[in-house]
Amino acid sequence: MSRAAVQGLAGLALLALCLVAGGWRGGAGSYLAAWLALLGLPVGALPVIIVAERFGTRVRARGGVEMLAGLRRLMALMPLAALLGLPLLAAVPLLYPWTGAPARTPLAALWFTTPFFTARVIAYLGAWTWLALRFARPFPAPGERRTVPAVALHAVVGTLFVTDVVASLDPRLDSSLLGLLVMTAWSGLAFAAAILLAWEEPEPVGRGRTAPGRGRLVPLVVLLGLWAYLHFVQFLIVWSANLPPEVTWYLVRGGWLGRALAIAAGAVVVLAGLATLRPGRPTTRILAGAALAVHALEMFWLVTPALRDRFVIRPSDVLAAGAVACLAAALRPVLRPRADRAASEARRSGRPA
Repeated sequence: MSRAAVQGLAGLALLALCLVAGGWRGGAGSYLAAWLALLGLPVGALPVIIVAERFGTRVRARGGVEMLAGLRRLMALMPLAALLGLPLLAAVPLLYPWTGAPARTPLAALWFTTPFFTARVIAYLGAWTWLALRFARPFPAPGERRTVPAVALHAVVGTLFVTDVVASLDPRLDSSLLGLLVMTAWSGLAFAAAILLAWEEPEPVGRGRTAPGRGRLVPLVVLLGLWAYLHFVQFLIVWSANLPPEVTWYLVRGGWLGRALAIAAGAVVVLAGLATLRPGRPTTRILAGAALAVHALEMFWLVTPALRDRFVIRPSDVLAAGAVACLAAALRPVLRPRADRAASEARRSGRPA
């Protein structure tokens, strides 16, 4: 039996155990959170790649070749992430409260229906897959005619996706910042994963040159700082408005585990900022691993309290994370595009990808 077949069977077994441990509704919620963490890798890498295409010559001149290759390897996961998200469409009546509630407005009566919701999610995933395939290989020359419309499309699709898939799980929070916050978290997740994936290319040191690790640490710090700022602004708005439903949204995501996650996230942001004073390659990789863990747990922090009214990590969450990882590993050799194969071959041969 091939390795992919073993991984696929293990993923299906873990998914079955997840449904047994959490029930249909709880298991579907755990799977949704784990899938959002997987989806964040290609979707988060996408805007970074698009912006890098706009400034391609400058990025490559500053030693970003290996980082771009790592981000493209993550972006190659978009087809399999889209495929693994399709089973969740069958669990819409279990997950979303609007399926059994009367519509408040005529628009809601049309917008919040299962067939239209299913069609929108498929359209969102299709748009992201098209963008991922379009930017799978670098273009010969930078061009605003490609990058500006692509960034705009990604922003619109991401905002609508987060509103539909994440925000409508728990309508107690009415926030226009949530879409931008989740997209920023996804970009931080993808950039941190790319740091761990990418080879250490030689960075010049000396007068007028950057210190080793700074070229990767500074963008990570910018993404972490923007993400922390958006979280703070959203919390400040809820605190100043003092609306009971929105306060409850935060209360159910508190508790000792929620506070521990908030403290850990704050520590990662502060330590990453301080590390820019004396950057180094090992420090950058350690901070990238910590940021990756925080952003992955954040997906469970956003999703699971809508179904449990408190933030806890249950066995179904761990099983769902293992199931998604195994299924993704099993499908990756089949669904990865030609660009990902070329990057892997380049790494094996020792050439820059």
